[in-house]
Amino acid sequence: MKKAKREKGFTLIEVVISMFLLGVALLGLAATTVSVVKANDLGKMITTATSAADYKMEELKNSASTAAGFDVLSSGGPEVVDNIYARQWTVVAPATGQFAGMKTVNVTVSWSWRGRRHSVSLDTVVVRPS
Repeated sequence: MKKAKREKGFTLIEVVISMFLLGVALLGLAATTVSVVKANDLGKMITTATSAADYKMEELKNSASTAAGFDVLSSGGPEVVDNIYARQWTVVAPATGQFAGMKTVNVTVSWSWRGRRHSVSLDTVVVRPS
């Protein structure tokens, strides 16, 4: 009896199965890529909003660096930043007591992205200079 000569290579079913598995893997990779791009967009927006809040916070702290500036420090906003973000700030001073001469400052930057509302908020306490 003669042995059948076995040819080297892949059968058609092996090629079809491997193409199917490769297609499934590529679809999963594409879905992951889309979610990574969305997360990067949101991260960029959060960074920009935090920078806008920090800029305003530093501006308020600098304006309160003199006694006269501290006395007129008050709430304000909303201001539009980059046509996307709304920035506002609140200044609260205790009436009397051990915290007299201090003001709590809160700066909030908010925006809408993909139908949801997002915000970043920074807080600090400023003390009336002597």
